Amino acid sequence: MTDPVHAAAPRPDGLPHREAAAPPSTDRAPLDLARRIVELAEDKKAADIVLLDLGELTTLADAFVICSGGSERQIAAIADGILEALRDEGTKPIGREGTPESHWVLLDYGSVIVHVFTPPERDYYQLERHWSGARTVLRVQ
Repeated sequence: MTDPVHAAAPRPDGLPHREAAAPPSTDRAPLDLARRIVELAEDKKAADIVLLDLGELTTLADAFVICSGGSERQIAAIADGILEALRDEGTKPIGREGTPESHWVLLDYGSVIVHVFTPPERDYYQLERHWSGARTVLRVQ
């Protein structure tokens, strides 16, 4: 029996065919998931938390949660706290990028992307300004 994915014609770019990654398993609406992430970030004392609704602007994600941590240790605590709590609740991320040492961590939950920055990196990347057309759902100072 032949695998239909691999038996198909070669891709135009010459790369092998890969099965699509399964989306993260969650029954939560994107903004409900994003609000839960805000709560978890608050629990780890994240600063200046912003929840942006991107649904009308892009297919990249439905929401961004952007927050700041004052140190590498706090960035790790915020990111790990979100990951662990959501895993315990049955929601797994698609991926994680960056490290506390780089002063930026991204958690990708498909419909919701979480950005945890130190204040200088957050000022440098200015995601809120870049996505200024997005509706601010909430801001926690």
